[in-house]
Amino acid sequence: MDDQPTVGAVIEQIAPRLRRARSRKGVSLAELSRATGISTSTLSRLESGQRKPSLELLLPIVAALGAALDEIVAAPRIVDPRVPQHATRRNGRVLIPLSRQQGEPRAYKMTIPAHDEEPHVRTHEGYEWLYVLRGRLRMRLGEQDFTMGPGEAAEFDCHIPHWFGAAGRGDVEILSLFGKQGERAHLRTARTSRPSGSRRRT
Repeated sequence: MDDQPTVGAVIEQIAPRLRRARSRKGVSLAELSRATGISTSTLSRLESGQRKPSLELLLPIVAALGAALDEIVAAPRIVDPRVPQHATRRNGRVLIPLSRQQGEPRAYKMTIPAHDEEPHVRTHEGYEWLYVLRGRLRMRLGEQDFTMGPGEAAEFDCHIPHWFGAAGRGDVEILSLFGKQGERAHLRTARTSRPSGSRRRT
């Protein structure tokens, strides 16, 4: 498969790059017109993609803006969208990041071993969403104690005392989406109610 960008893709990037270059310099279209001798209407059409760019037009513009030509005409950089799978262990649990970003929310795939079934309730900042991929997940949330199976999801405010682990029937694999600032994956669960779709542990 040819990953090289097409000529059309390169040309499409010129208009927004011209706008950004002019914006960074704080130069108006009228000021750029006076500096280059190119009419404001032509400059406006170039920046909106309505006018096909040519070297005759681009050279005086980049010179007036103090920009490099390859900054405006360079082919778009192709980034591999796949996230590197670097597993880490934390308290016996295996975590694999599913997002590149260093900010929030953060996404993980987590494997919890079968022997991790002793509740250690805690509270902290943030909001978490869980989805069970495989196995049985036991969850303690405030006064609630319930078990979730594959295909079930829960979300909760981490200020509520909570813990989740294996239900004692093998390893558990889940998806976790966590944000310290309280990002929500879908509708918020009320603090006093059981998460939708969950079943109370008997």
